Amino acid sequence: MRRGLINEDQLNHASKSVNGKRLDQVLVDLGYVSEEDTLAVLDEELGMTYVDLKDFTVDRELLSQFPTTAIFRHSLLPLNRENGRVVVATGDPFDLEALDELSSLSGFRLKPVLARRTDVDQLIKENLGVGGDTVNEMVSQRSDEDVELLDEIFDEDDDLDEQAAASVIRLVNELLVEALAQQASDVHIEPQEHGLTIRFRVDGMLRVQPVPAEINHFYAAIVTRLKIMSRLNIAEKRLPQDGRIKLRISGREVDVRTSIIPMMHGEGLVLRLLDKERMVFDLGTVGMPDEVSIPFRKQVRLPHGIVLVTGPTGSGKTTTLYGALNEIKSPSTKIITIEDPVEYHSHGIGQIQVHSKIGLTFAAGLRSVLRHDPDVILVGEIRDGETAQAAIQASLTGHLVFSTLHTNDAPSAMTRLVDMGVEPYLVASTVECVLAQRLIRKLCSNCRQQYEPQIEDLPRDFPHDSPEYKGKLWRAVGCRNCRDTGYSGRTGIFELLMMDATVRKMCVERVSAGEIREHARQNGMTTLRASGWNNAINGLTTVDEVVRISKEDI
Repeated sequence: MRRGLINEDQLNHASKSVNGKRLDQVLVDLGYVSEEDTLAVLDEELGMTYVDLKDFTVDRELLSQFPTTAIFRHSLLPLNRENGRVVVATGDPFDLEALDELSSLSGFRLKPVLARRTDVDQLIKENLGVGGDTVNEMVSQRSDEDVELLDEIFDEDDDLDEQAAASVIRLVNELLVEALAQQASDVHIEPQEHGLTIRFRVDGMLRVQPVPAEINHFYAAIVTRLKIMSRLNIAEKRLPQDGRIKLRISGREVDVRTSIIPMMHGEGLVLRLLDKERMVFDLGTVGMPDEVSIPFRKQVRLPHGIVLVTGPTGSGKTTTLYGALNEIKSPSTKIITIEDPVEYHSHGIGQIQVHSKIGLTFAAGLRSVLRHDPDVILVGEIRDGETAQAAIQASLTGHLVFSTLHTNDAPSAMTRLVDMGVEPYLVASTVECVLAQRLIRKLCSNCRQQYEPQIEDLPRDFPHDSPEYKGKLWRAVGCRNCRDTGYSGRTGIFELLMMDATVRKMCVERVSAGEIREHARQNGMTTLRASGWNNAINGLTTVDEVVRISKEDI
């Protein structure tokens, strides 16, 4: 209050929201004051030093002399030696018991300094690994021959030692919580010749996660635990398996799709995390510009025809299609989807899970769905000629069909359908539009930096003559908020091919995708590359990111 960082109303509101927390922590949680400002005030009031740990290098030899349990439990990080004492970073200067405990356990005299709690936690994970405390506990419980025994007991589904089982469960939970905290879409657990590698995919890019070396001893137990959670066969180690886990993590519902594949050095796992709280199916939030959004919204309201969305795996196709379904969803419209697997559960829409082992394929499901009197059908993916023919027949009989294709751009969808065996005149008469899309990383708004690029440093197809380009662009820098990547979140870039009389005629004549593309560009189609350049010029992303994600327009 004396420093003018908060006003009386904010103080009164925070005082009513304490619920056992310290008042300064509540003020930070409510966003009234930053953690840095709070620590600076505590620095002055308590005579403690505030240390910025952003680029700090921890003395690992010193760290190894401290018990990891106390470090993880109290978020205390030994930094270096100074005048016979060890400097320890803490985010809570009032937790004197924790400092006393660490001092007595280690035998060192400590000098506490203030640092952001998130920075302390991040450095602990970077230096001791995610779940390091749990792994150390498991190591202490384990004798030399325990690892194989643990695997065998799990396989036999017998009574495992309670402490060991609880530690494995906690370790897996810690991995999932950390992945969710980093907003990861996938967790990759990969056995290598010399140890276990764990990587998180965040904003489309894989990041290696620091884990303790001792975690290698418990690889078999981790795999078995995840198999049990996914209701898979824990004895089968030679065949690929797919499963699903439903979790509630920190009060949030999360669906986890599990894929296990046998590899050279053991079974590799990939966990796809579907955080229901972060799922927003709204065409207004996917980043479509008006020149794409307005015509696309008109297409999804047509009485019949095929609307295709194309792009590689993980480009947001399903999210866009569900956004389109939510646009037209109403009690008077019957919508049925056929998917493999059903990723997102949506109220008011009938959803069918493909089950190819018993003959329920996309094509078979689509034929049965037509007898269920739908108005709109979503086919998860057109994979083969049979599914393509069934989708065409559905549109010809008065249904609006949404589906996805794996093609690099919108015009290629026409030639792909013809290659699958669909007659060109049927493709021409049923397809109404094709939307190609990619996901591109957005610049972190806290650290992005404006600069004036040299012409020779820009790609040759950069639109220098664009009226929106004022000679300045933005570059990625990196800060705490974006974990030093320079990017935070993703948005879409789009290419919408509208079917007109000329495109239909070209399709019937089996004209190449390149010629269709050239005609569409001359008639105003914005390509994926051009959409990316628009985002770069508007400060949403960087030139490097556009070059990484899209091909040059020839």
